[in-house]
Amino acid sequence: MEIVQDLERLKQAVIDNEEQHLHFRDFLRSRDSDQIDDMVHRLNDEITPQVDCTACGNCCRSLMINITPDETEKLAVFLEMPLEDMKEKYVETSLGGDMVLNQIPCHFLSGTRCSIYENRFTECREFPHLHRDHFRDRLFGTLMHYGSCPIIYNVVERLKIESGFIPILPV
Repeated sequence: MEIVQDLERLKQAVIDNEEQHLHFRDFLRSRDSDQIDDMVHRLNDEITPQVDCTACGNCCRSLMINITPDETEKLAVFLEMPLEDMKEKYVETSLGGDMVLNQIPCHFLSGTRCSIYENRFTECREFPHLHRDHFRDRLFGTLMHYGSCPIIYNVVERLKIESGFIPILPV
């Protein structure tokens, strides 16, 4: 099966498949969570190596990135900046103390590539989180990125087929 990477095609698929995804979420809720996780993990392992994320960078243009105190310290060292200066320039802290990068798109996106790739944040390393368990419970969030991430798009489309989902066609 062809791996779709054209971002315009993915954006159109969001519109075309909006109602179908409501039915797909209901369908997956009726299936065994562990079996769905096994399928998603296998599909992720097959599809991810076929997509060059550094040629896309779309997630870096659209995601809010949470970062940890340890990651801020490592970034300050990498950037050779005092920690407070780095935080002032790149980080926003919520009233609850959580830290996020203070800009979308990411400060560190250069073209379609991450300029701090070897030092990127855990949340960046793990996106699109398809290796994690409990896919069914995260489907809403996953589908939010269906039209912007070729890996998610292709995994979801293959999952529809492999899980036996039969889309309801418009009348």
